[in-house]
Amino acid sequence: MINFRYKYPFSKLGRVKKSVLKIRSYDVGSIPFFGDFEKLSRGAMDFNSLLSLLYGKDHSACEPINYFEKEVIRVFLDKLEAGITTPNYPQFRDMNTMFLDSIDGIQETGGGYTVVKDLSVRPEMTKIPEVQVVKRNSRYLHEKIDAPLKVKICITGPYTLSSLFLDRRVNVFSELDEILSRFVSNNIYKDRYSSVDLVAIDEPVFGFQSDPMIDYGTEGREELRKAWERIAHKATSKGVRSCIHLHNTVDELFWEIDSLNIIESHVDDPIYKSKRTKQLLEKTDKFLKASLCITDFDRLIRDKILAAPNRKKDESTLMESVGKTWVEIKQGKYDPKEFLETVDTMKRRLAEIIDRYGIERVLYAGPECGMKSFPTYECALECLKRVSETLKTNQMTN
Repeated sequence: MINFRYKYPFSKLGRVKKSVLKIRSYDVGSIPFFGDFEKLSRGAMDFNSLLSLLYGKDHSACEPINYFEKEVIRVFLDKLEAGITTPNYPQFRDMNTMFLDSIDGIQETGGGYTVVKDLSVRPEMTKIPEVQVVKRNSRYLHEKIDAPLKVKICITGPYTLSSLFLDRRVNVFSELDEILSRFVSNNIYKDRYSSVDLVAIDEPVFGFQSDPMIDYGTEGREELRKAWERIAHKATSKGVRSCIHLHNTVDELFWEIDSLNIIESHVDDPIYKSKRTKQLLEKTDKFLKASLCITDFDRLIRDKILAAPNRKKDESTLMESVGKTWVEIKQGKYDPKEFLETVDTMKRRLAEIIDRYGIERVLYAGPECGMKSFPTYECALECLKRVSETLKTNQMTN
């Protein structure tokens, strides 16, 4: 972590004359999985059931549960050992599906989901299995790293979930926020060895297309604002920071969420380059997560091709080259780590964000998004290690 000495402004973090701000690292969550995914999924679905209580860990009926738990702990520990200080629970499963499958009143059809009755969720289904695994094994993890364990959890936001419904209506945001708030409340914990430090609302769909349902002045826009506010407040009221994960920040509704602490988007998003961002951060007393590296592997391959001398740059040739490179990576002709961005590139991005907005407005740093599409698990870990190295070697004092 980077230690920066500076004078704190009056903010949600409290008023102190002088302190040391440590930029912590976190990942968005998703990561490649190359094991028995069917068994893992069964274990996740059964984890909070009475099955393991009735039979115990050694019973064959609990084999998927044991497999799921073992894999979650293995990957979570790998993230910690890579140097990530606030790792997200390992997200192997599709995030939208894992939440929608837990909610009663929704029916899946060929083209999406339909609401067939009032939405509800059973108490045991609000316990995210991956989070419960980390909690249950917190002492083991603490002993492995010999340090207090900070955990990040993420939930799919109400806007993104609603985009999958075939029969969207204005009150869908308030219906979903009531459900999602229970997920937040029932997964925040603190024990002797670990605690949840950050809750992220994942809204990758927001802002990418014109949506009359949330046009300025509409009832739907106000309902979405209230939904985000209630979910974020559920976290902050328990002493945990709240974050929103976006892929597009053109629509600025998120700035109006009083209980929202941290904003993050992709590397090239204007939020990291705009003068207006500094003004809004100070006006709303919010903070940034610095996105240090690109995780779209197609783009990483493309950028590598474009950087090579004497390469044709037309689009059709580029697409063909990207496809060919993927084949060669899978054949073992290329080490996928060669396509990752360097520590120097990450250090430059971090320095630019700090120079532009001030160290007091940057609380976290990490990859721009998840790494589920990475060719190998080892490549994903290398990306996390480079993020960690960036924060370790970039020590500056104000």
